[in-house]
Amino acid sequence: MTTAQTLGAAQAADIGRTAGLVAGTTPYPWPYDGALSPERTALIVAGWNDEWWARCHDPAAVVDRIRRLAASVDTVITIDHAGPSRSRRSFDPAAGSVPTIAGSSVVTAAGIDAFYGSPLDPVLRSRRTDLLLLVGLGLETTVHSTMRSANDRGFECLLVVDGCAPLDPDAVSNAVSMVEMSGGIFGAVGLTDPVLAALAR
Repeated sequence: MTTAQTLGAAQAADIGRTAGLVAGTTPYPWPYDGALSPERTALIVAGWNDEWWARCHDPAAVVDRIRRLAASVDTVITIDHAGPSRSRRSFDPAAGSVPTIAGSSVVTAAGIDAFYGSPLDPVLRSRRTDLLLLVGLGLETTVHSTMRSANDRGFECLLVVDGCAPLDPDAVSNAVSMVEMSGGIFGAVGLTDPVLAALAR
């Protein structure tokens, strides 16, 4: 369990008010420059299509958190991964359909990484967003791959871990650890309530 997961929401909100930072993020205070604002922050909702909804463990559990985060920033982008996996795999329609996220724009990616074969990078740059909140379906797949790619492009990334549904719940701690290693090689990790508290200041 990370430090972020052990920090209570009330304590996180109190700490977050002291600076333009999200409280309790690990392994470093996020964002690095201490200048969080809704205008420069985008919410990237990876894996947001029926195939990933059907494949994830308890995807409905993250919908409310994602919707609350979406209401707190100016830019919300849901990713429809239309890559080769869709043509090779079938999914059970009885698992339900991915719900809508109000106010979001849809970007179609050609693979698991949301930047691959998509206009996501220029869309983000045209909106002058450089801080990314990463959530969605497929924590250890679509979300993780997109976060690594965003980091390589110079975006400052926060994995909002309780806004992500994993394919395998046993893989969550490893996925978080990979982000946190080497001082935050791909960014930082945090939780929904502290993010909301920081953005509401």
